Amino acid sequence: MGVTIKDIARMANVSTTTVSRVINNKSEGVSESTRKKILDLVKEFNYQPNALARGLVTKKTKTIGLIIPDISNPFFPDIARGVEDSANDYGYNVFLCNTDEDLHKESEYINALKEKYVDGIIFTLASIPKYEHILDLIKSGIPVVMMDRFIESKDIKGVFLDNLEGGYIATKHLIDLGHRKIGCITGPLHTKTSIERYEGYQKALMDANITLDKSFVVESNYKMDGGMKAAEELLREKKITSIFACNDLMAYGAYKVIKACEYKIPQDISIVGFDDILISQMLETQLTTIKQPTYDMGATAAKMLIDMIEGKKVRKKIVSFKPQLIIRQSTCAIDRR
Repeated sequence: MGVTIKDIARMANVSTTTVSRVINNKSEGVSESTRKKILDLVKEFNYQPNALARGLVTKKTKTIGLIIPDISNPFFPDIARGVEDSANDYGYNVFLCNTDEDLHKESEYINALKEKYVDGIIFTLASIPKYEHILDLIKSGIPVVMMDRFIESKDIKGVFLDNLEGGYIATKHLIDLGHRKIGCITGPLHTKTSIERYEGYQKALMDANITLDKSFVVESNYKMDGGMKAAEELLREKKITSIFACNDLMAYGAYKVIKACEYKIPQDISIVGFDDILISQMLETQLTTIKQPTYDMGATAAKMLIDMIEGKKVRKKIVSFKPQLIIRQSTCAIDRR
């Protein structure tokens, strides 16, 4: 078993407070000989100070929390990698918390991270329209950066995609290919992300003088099974020629149903997804989609949070990334014959 701070203090014949001050470079008032003795013992016994104990002295633990809603969605691990790499570059470690879109787990993780004295938290909300606990967290003084799902508040700092633009260019791509009967599988419409992507879809239709048919719109859950159920509904006596699914997992669910119904993609039905996760390139008919720069978004969120923690000026409260249309094999011009 390794030595403790008490062991180092006993061998150096000093208090644990003195050892802690020396280790944390706060050794004013400690003689050079005592300081050297402590550091020699630390080196000899390869003593590793406890991060939490160190934090009680420095008021910093060099740790941040990352709360995400669904680790099974490949979109979020890509963000997490960006957060972790950027945080590590600045000497911070990351606690990853997965809420499974559960408000109770979300609140429990907030409390757990506060108990660990993390220096700040990066947060992507569960798809639940209750945000009071987040606003309370921000008001408590802990630095917080939001990602992906937005809350309307002057106190929010965050990193987001221009989701309205993403929904617009996805739908416009289908319109430019001659499609007029375009189904839309949305995410939960109480979240800002889902609302904006749906608004982008509506705006593209309006700009092309296409009347919105609400029977072509199905609200879903950002999961593959939700995409399957939504596609079954859209294909049931609907005359759609294309589908815009507001994330790639739902697009994959729709893809499976379309194939099972023996329609051809894209000849019979074109599909556009959103996110550009790895699966979009692995399908037999590769998925046309909207790319989010997830790694860069995660890295930017980590840098913003660390600047807040270290008292540096944050130049932008909100950083907005631009979406990019990635055209692959799942869309084609409609056959007008």
